[in-house]
Amino acid sequence: MKGIILAGGAGSRLYPLTLVASKQLQPVYDKPMVYYPLTTLIEGGIKEICLISTPHDLPRFKQLLGDGSRFGITLEYREQAKPEGIAQAFLIAEKFIGQDPVTLILGDNIFYGGDSFQRAFGEFKTGATIFGYHVNDPERYGVVEFDTQGKAVSIEEKPQSPKSNYAVPGLYIFDNEVLNVVKNLKPSARGELEITAVNVEYLRRGTLRVHRLPRGFAWLDAGTSSSLHEASAYVQTIEKRAGVKIGCPEEAAFRQGIVSLAQLEAIVGQIPNCEYRTYLDQEVIAEAKRLQN
Repeated sequence: MKGIILAGGAGSRLYPLTLVASKQLQPVYDKPMVYYPLTTLIEGGIKEICLISTPHDLPRFKQLLGDGSRFGITLEYREQAKPEGIAQAFLIAEKFIGQDPVTLILGDNIFYGGDSFQRAFGEFKTGATIFGYHVNDPERYGVVEFDTQGKAVSIEEKPQSPKSNYAVPGLYIFDNEVLNVVKNLKPSARGELEITAVNVEYLRRGTLRVHRLPRGFAWLDAGTSSSLHEASAYVQTIEKRAGVKIGCPEEAAFRQGIVSLAQLEAIVGQIPNCEYRTYLDQEVIAEAKRLQN
């Protein structure tokens, strides 16, 4: 399975922060925002990833992430010259996707807790898989309606009168048919290729699965100044309390077996002295060595 991180857009809701750096390069506590979706894909065992961003911001992402080799993955880049909807990402990355299934994650979505995504990646065979997350303000999102048997029966984009409190977070899994679905989409009233329209088409075909995420699972959308601050506070609280880092791609790659202990030590050796290096060195590497003895 291939992975796409969509990190484009103007980031207008974060102005004036985005005059300095794009939204997905803003800090969420101690890491750039893009580290969090990248880690989610690596935790799911996805090794081929394409990052899509604006022509202006792509050089900064390349400087930050390189070719992905230090995370044990291959990382490619594509330009989104003009934002025309989330589903546009599949057309931009068509050659990268090839004949494979693909998962798309939004660059400003942060997930933490449980293994729901990892299991969904592993179990995926065909059709489409999306997720439902209980929120207090569903009118801000795509909303899934379920019948009495728990089966999805409708999906609406930002409805004025939501039929449930289950929003669709920014991670979607599709088979290769998604390319044909998007090519046949008509732009919405706001001129965009809507991801909800893609989900609705799979629902119409009877090949859409919706997994409701459990209580205790955290989904943070860090697209506004307030939510960016809240996400940072959440990450800081969890890391301080649990003594583990959220959104650490080097650790995720090591725990997935994508990089060896020796490779991780070499990677950490290139990081300057800082709290991030101390964590990898004294917690992740030291723990691994203790378990070997």
